[in-house]
Amino acid sequence: MAKSKKNSWIAWSKDEVKLLKRLFPRGRAREIAERTGRTLATVRQKAYNMGINTRPRRLWSANEIKLLRKLYPTEKTQSIADKLGRPVDSVKAIAYLNGLKKVGTPPAWSRKEDTLLKKLYPHNSMQDIANQLGRTIQAVTARAHKLGISEPKRIWSKKELNLIRKLYPTKTAEQIADRIGRTVQATRLRIVKLGLKKRKRKGKM
Repeated sequence: MAKSKKNSWIAWSKDEVKLLKRLFPRGRAREIAERTGRTLATVRQKAYNMGINTRPRRLWSANEIKLLRKLYPTEKTQSIADKLGRPVDSVKAIAYLNGLKKVGTPPAWSRKEDTLLKKLYPHNSMQDIANQLGRTIQAVTARAHKLGISEPKRIWSKKELNLIRKLYPTKTAEQIADRIGRTVQATRLRIVKLGLKKRKRKGKM
């Protein structure tokens, strides 16, 4: 079977199909993509081919809101979503509308941090910036995007390229991006340019 650079034609294993059937109706297509190393478009196409649809949206009940208020500050959002049978994005949206926050939520970005971010972003790695600001790579990336700062044009080192080649057969682009301190988008583009492909999975469609 032919394989594309985006892993579109690799056969789905039985475990992947089970995951698709369990999570797709809950609106968790993106999570399926991350866990299987497939593109979001591939996941949606597979669900369409199998006749799997997302469940109709339903209003949140008073009991659900009450449970969300109790659990949200200290429990992982994914765990809450599983208990409520709701998509993670829906849980986050309702939590935001109700003013709920996680315990230990990072403080808002200050003007000083924004100024330093703009100064560092074009010439430093994401990991270095995150270390200097005391923030996570994901937080730095999100803030840079919000401020309209473009992706830094830094040359890919041999070490980074070798690490991508080593990790890509078994890791997702998101996991690799975290390891090398690059954005997910930049990492995916580099993977395509390198012509890397996922290892062939066992199992039939």
